Amino acid sequence: MASEKRDYYEVLGVEKGASDDAIKKAYKKMARQYHPDLNPDNKEAEEKFKEINEAYEILSDADKKARYDQFGHAGVDPNFGAGGGYGGGFGGMDFGDLGDIFGSFFGGGFGGGRRANPNAPARGESIRVSLAISFEEAAFGCEKEVTVERMEQCDTCHGNGCAPGTTPETCPECHGTGTVQVRRQTPMGVFATSSPCGKCGGKGKIIHQPCGDCRGAGFVRKRRTIQATIPAGIDNGQTISVRGQGHAGKNGGQAGDLLITITVRPHDLFRREGTSVLCEAPITFAQAVLGAELEIPTIDGKVKYDLPEGTQSGTTFRLKGKGIPSINGWGRGDQYVTVYIETPRNLNKEQKEALRKFAESVGENNYEERKKFFKKFKK
Repeated sequence: MASEKRDYYEVLGVEKGASDDAIKKAYKKMARQYHPDLNPDNKEAEEKFKEINEAYEILSDADKKARYDQFGHAGVDPNFGAGGGYGGGFGGMDFGDLGDIFGSFFGGGFGGGRRANPNAPARGESIRVSLAISFEEAAFGCEKEVTVERMEQCDTCHGNGCAPGTTPETCPECHGTGTVQVRRQTPMGVFATSSPCGKCGGKGKIIHQPCGDCRGAGFVRKRRTIQATIPAGIDNGQTISVRGQGHAGKNGGQAGDLLITITVRPHDLFRREGTSVLCEAPITFAQAVLGAELEIPTIDGKVKYDLPEGTQSGTTFRLKGKGIPSINGWGRGDQYVTVYIETPRNLNKEQKEALRKFAESVGENNYEERKKFFKKFKK
């Protein structure tokens, strides 16, 4: 009975007067939820699915929706006036072609979108490798050889997988598409779904006489040594790309890339922060007190630096332009040198006595940091 049916707007979970887009969106969501393919042997879901489709069939049709809004279920009854109503079956839908409805919403039949043409050009996969280089090589760049194993087009069959003098046959089952439609009879009608062709395995073609070198694959594995340019300024963990040196593409598609991830070996003296080079240099007590000309190692070699007298342990100096070149070519960073005073060991008796006399002669007045420390301590 019409009076026993739920309100169609309530069935789809939308307000009365909802737009066509809102109705379509609600239907799409609920149809997915209660579709029989997703709820096998579930009678309740089956009934809800029927109810959803009936509601959508009415509310998606402007004329039927207008009659329903004015007269309710009676307005869309088959016997109402001369308007015709909604035909036989549930919801007046032609379930022999319901796959077309789901195809318009979900793409190419319920349960799967349109598959790509198996014979269309496809780009090859990229190859990833790691490469260890020295601190200096990372700073200034270098040329390296990288050995990889990659899939290349078979020279014998030129990639078609067939023995010389033969060609592949277009699959008579799927006509080269790689997919076939499977139609299933359900209580709601006939549903069409797409699946890989069983005759050709989804390839769209059949090879009757495979190539002896690649065994019908069209590709063979080969070891290659690739020359790679490592740019100046590259840092640990960064990756460079060598275009077109990955696995070969399919059906004439371009090859993938060779992706090289850099590992920079630690240096004995230097460490890096961005484009800055950091290092520590030991100095003697006399050099700190009197000043001295120091030889400082850099990635360019040794340089001279005038240490001022009275230098404190832990002081950091900057050597401008002695850091890492910027990887984009915009100049170089700086080197920062932190000096620390090394305490001498294994002094003889005379050296110790001379040091005591020196300490007595200096007293506390020349030690500014010590005076500040004890002044704070007293407070």
